[in-house]
Amino acid sequence: MKQHKTISNPDLTVGKNNKQRWNQAKHRRHGFHNAHRLFRRALMIRSRNVLVLASQPNASIQNHPGLKKLMRNSAFSAVCCIRGDKILIEAAAGDFSTSQPHSIQSISKLHIHLIIGQLISQGVLSLKAKVKDYLPGIGSGYAEVPVQALLDMKVNNNFSEDYFDPHSDCYTEEIALGWRLPSNNMDKESTLVDFTNSITGFCNQENITVAQYKSANTDVLTRILAKCSPKSLAAHIEEIADAIGYEGAFHISLSPDGYPAFSGGGCLSARDLARFGLMFARKGLDIHGADFANSAFLSKSLSRNAPKLSKPKEWLRYSNHLMTDGRFVGHAGYGGQFLLVDTITKTSCSFLSVLENEDGYDDMYMGEVAATLREICAQ
Repeated sequence: MKQHKTISNPDLTVGKNNKQRWNQAKHRRHGFHNAHRLFRRALMIRSRNVLVLASQPNASIQNHPGLKKLMRNSAFSAVCCIRGDKILIEAAAGDFSTSQPHSIQSISKLHIHLIIGQLISQGVLSLKAKVKDYLPGIGSGYAEVPVQALLDMKVNNNFSEDYFDPHSDCYTEEIALGWRLPSNNMDKESTLVDFTNSITGFCNQENITVAQYKSANTDVLTRILAKCSPKSLAAHIEEIADAIGYEGAFHISLSPDGYPAFSGGGCLSARDLARFGLMFARKGLDIHGADFANSAFLSKSLSRNAPKLSKPKEWLRYSNHLMTDGRFVGHAGYGGQFLLVDTITKTSCSFLSVLENEDGYDDMYMGEVAATLREICAQ
């Protein structure tokens, strides 16, 4: 039989800098704008009903100097701010639109907050339990960790998430998230179970005051939710979509063993990401005004003590898998993403961008995005 020529999938193949093509600097903008169709595998969900929005431009927000500066930055993709059912501002770069899917990276972690709140209310999960109580085969890096510590990013182990180190563990994790192939294309792709079980080096430290950000914590929580929940994680995602009322689709990458990559695999348009934020502005109510999220869990998450973020976002705490200062709630995402919701003005602002430096991250830039969204949400 004739042997046909093949090549390793160019989008998913790792280069010299230990990044797959779609996350390499010169390809990252295309990658983040098309991640939903570049992943190795993904789940796509549409909402049964769409939350209808009307345009009501807010001049003070549109003319905010900080926002105008961010929109002039070459990284800018799109922004959308919604209050109630009114769009206060909506804008996109010339090569993008506010209705096009975009990688939201770690903003995906907010799904964990919503699902775990529901399981707590159902009495099927305890935050005081240790990981080994739910996952007996977990490795030493997580076995003795309380679930609450996972939620608050209060875990010290050998997993490293250093975006400036191309050989950091968070890049190896991407194989298990369905974002890339192994460096040797002949090697088997590691599953999420195998990857999380392989993490070692837990160090028990009670007095952690600054969040030790590890996306692997989310991967472990994902496995715990799958183990405890009476319904599939795909069913949870579908219910969340119905409660939010997306007009487009929610995409999320899948691990080789079928787990949704809540640690960073979500893709949403700027408009739908702002719709997602409205769930927190409504204190957990769905688009029909019915209870959906665990409102008591959300309220406690905003008011309780939790580790603060590092500078320049130290005004935010990491509490139960969301970022908050007691009034504002949201999450950041690698590469230039941020969702911030003002629980007082009931305003949800999504900001999508693509940093094209080698590392795909810039602390000062992300601090500027967060501070600007805080100001325009409060107007």
